[in-house]
Order: sequence, then structure tokens, then C-alpha cells
Amino acid sequence: MCLAIPAKILEITDGVAICKVGEGDTTVQASIMLLDEEITIGDYIIIHAGFALRKLDDKEAEETLKILRDLVDLMGGENYQHDML
Repeated sequence: MCLAIPAKILEITDGVAICKVGEGDTTVQASIMLLDEEITIGDYIIIHAGFALRKLDDKEAEETLKILRDLVDLMGGENYQHDML
């Protein structure tokens, strides 16, 4: 099973967004070619398999990240990279 995670856009170059995932220093690249809405630096997007699937509002992104963090904690967070969320 794959999980799509909210990520905050740091940079956009030639149709590719560099995004920060969670509170750590982890960044990922995501193609924005599938999006039909305008996005800008600072926006949150849902990324799956290297593609941005949709834009999220800030509140929805933060709520989703909190739920994911809570799940990691419930599962015994020491076995998971909490800084990714």
C-alpha cells in the first residue's frame, strides 16, 4: 500500500516542485503536470508516486500531518521516522 503525504512547496522549476515533507529536512521532487489549478511556493500538495495529485489548503494539510504523526506515535514511534511527518 502506498500513502500520499502532504508536502509544502519550496521551489518550482520547469514543472517540478521541490517540497518539504514534515518537520525534518527531507525534501522530495514532484511533477506538477497533472494539476489543473495554479500553485505557488508555500502551498501544500498531495504527492503520490512522484506526481502532485491536488492542492490542499493549509488547515487540511496540517490536520492530515497531525493525524499521521498521531498514528506513528500509537504504533510505537521508535520504529518509524517521526521527523518525516
